[in-house]
Amino acid sequence: MASHTEAGPLAGRGAGPDRSPEPRPGPAGGVPPGAALRRTAVFAALYLAATLAGRMTLIEGTTLSLVWPAAGVSVLWFLAQRRVRRRWPDLAAFAVCTFAANLWTGAPLGLAACFAAANLAQVGAFLILFGRLSPESWAAEGLGELVRVRQLWRLLQAAAGATLCGAAVVSAGMWLIGAHVSWLGTWVWIARNIVSIVLIGGVGLRLAALFRVHPLRPGPGSAWSAARDALRTAPRWRKAEYAALVLASATAYVVAFGLNHGLPLAFPLLVVTVWAGLRFNTTFVVLHDLLVGATAILFTLYGHGPFATIGSPPVRAFVAQAFVAMVAVVGLALALGRDERDALLRRLAAAEESASAQAGLLATIVDAMHDGLVVIDSAGRFLMRNRAAAGLLDDLGPPDVPVPVHAPAPGTAGVDVGHFGLFHPDGTPMDEAELPYRQALAGREIRAVDLLVRNRAMPEGRMFSVSATRLPIGTGVEGEAAVVVVFHDVTAERRDRDELAAFAGVVAHDLRNPLSAVDGWIDVLDETAETVPGSAPDMAVESIARIRHASARMRNLINDLLTHSVSRAAALSPVPVDLGEAVREVIATRGGDDAAAGREQRPRPRFHVGDLPRVEADPVLLRQLLDNLIGNATKYVAPGAVPEITVTAGPAEEEGWVRVEVSDRGIGIPPGQHEAVFENFHRAHHTAGYTGSGLGLAICKRIVERHGGTIGARDNPGGGTRFHFTLPAAP
Repeated sequence: MASHTEAGPLAGRGAGPDRSPEPRPGPAGGVPPGAALRRTAVFAALYLAATLAGRMTLIEGTTLSLVWPAAGVSVLWFLAQRRVRRRWPDLAAFAVCTFAANLWTGAPLGLAACFAAANLAQVGAFLILFGRLSPESWAAEGLGELVRVRQLWRLLQAAAGATLCGAAVVSAGMWLIGAHVSWLGTWVWIARNIVSIVLIGGVGLRLAALFRVHPLRPGPGSAWSAARDALRTAPRWRKAEYAALVLASATAYVVAFGLNHGLPLAFPLLVVTVWAGLRFNTTFVVLHDLLVGATAILFTLYGHGPFATIGSPPVRAFVAQAFVAMVAVVGLALALGRDERDALLRRLAAAEESASAQAGLLATIVDAMHDGLVVIDSAGRFLMRNRAAAGLLDDLGPPDVPVPVHAPAPGTAGVDVGHFGLFHPDGTPMDEAELPYRQALAGREIRAVDLLVRNRAMPEGRMFSVSATRLPIGTGVEGEAAVVVVFHDVTAERRDRDELAAFAGVVAHDLRNPLSAVDGWIDVLDETAETVPGSAPDMAVESIARIRHASARMRNLINDLLTHSVSRAAALSPVPVDLGEAVREVIATRGGDDAAAGREQRPRPRFHVGDLPRVEADPVLLRQLLDNLIGNATKYVAPGAVPEITVTAGPAEEEGWVRVEVSDRGIGIPPGQHEAVFENFHRAHHTAGYTGSGLGLAICKRIVERHGGTIGARDNPGGGTRFHFTLPAAP
């Protein structure tokens, strides 16, 4: 296709908002109108200069320009203005410049109009394709970004699609006005515009990103001062390498294109491009590609070099453009690929350094723990241990010997029950399958389980509290599962606790004796007052009732204290228990209370019991837990209201656990006290006339936590409270 002035593409994304491939970042019209108009004037001047420069490269005997820098300038123009709300000034200026330049260089009126339409279509298609193919570059500040190889390929694809669109428009227009269409000329037009967009567009994108950080204006932080500082701080060998590349490039291109030796030395010149792409800054590389490409084109234009010997001018132009395109793509691809690799290596190094620092911190923390910590795999091998573990277990060495955090090599002897002397708290020998880490490997969460250690290093025996948690598969040797075990010596604590429990039992027993005497004398006084009419005034009868009530409260308090002590100190003996049967036993036991309620004309409670599963729990403590919750549900109701209690159960969120709910329609818990009610001696309704010691729910919490579960309370929709707790499901 012959052209009088084949200007660069046009009309940006400004062809209409409906053509925007991606939502424009930032507020619409983010560029002030004055700045937008100034930018339009600057780019219009650059575009005209690029058009004239392209017209100076006409191939002899044709009206076809060998290069067309205006294509790249037009792309940068509309990339810079893509966020301007009012685009018609840019469209008008671009169309006028294109039309006028073609007319000024001798194109007929119809052909000038075709070229204007083609350039508008080309730049519009580029912006649409570039926005959709490379949204991260489109969304970047300024003109965009070119920092990844992927973005280079997207730029190349957008340039190819846009130039094909422009070529189709101009070819169709020339056909309509009856002008001759040269298909070889069309391909030259496509090739040179792709090269212009990639090279000049690449230079513009890289320089714009550089100038955003280092502006052109003089002063600290400017591009000139940054370049001067970089040159001053660069090592001598680096400066020498830059100089060597410039000298080698100039020499190679002069030899290949300036000397008429007839040898095909053009494509071996890619060596200097590869050198630049592998070793130098990407912005320098794209400028280098632009200069050497322009050198090759100018030599070819004036009849020098291997391409000048090609007889057909369009073929000569096409081959020259193909060479420049190869130089540009190879150089940019290598440089951007190197940048991505270096960035990835920096991220990997930073991640490795961070991981190493975290590992060192973790190792320090683990080694400084007062609790013993070991990691054991499924074969019983110690994969890791800390100093506290070394001090607590004789087999791991004395505490004054530094012990590495990491374990000995695989194959080291593991947990030997007989060697360590592991027993249940009651002194019963512990089997291999009963070890906490074995139970954790089987999927159970072991929390604060007491374990007795008695061996040659600890002949008197010491009690340890052990917790074990299974780690993900792949932690151990050869991808096996492993368990982290944390333990600490609780011998003194258990001794103090046992002594306190014994003391509480003795005190409670000694307090019950005088209470029994008080109750007996109250009965005698009560019988005397009833059998001898008039022997006691009304005040005396009321005093006897108050004494009886105070004695009952004292007895309940002593019983609650004993229960609280037992719930904390008693050995836990979990076995499979039918939860439904346990609930029915508690309800049946409370039949006496129901009879008393009938005598006192109080409403009898109604119970609703759902399908309840089997759980793994201590039967005595489980019954105490249910009795306390059901007892509270029957007690804390409004006067005259019928107590209504519902007991249900289902799978908990954690696998292998059961969630039990005890719901009532009572007076509920005051706002803000749903957690405080589980504290010792806390009474939510202490002023409402309800009796109690404030230990019932604290006992429930202790029992549930000793089984490894959780307990809580929330309001029941429609009135009342819902207590919920979790227990291990029976196997």
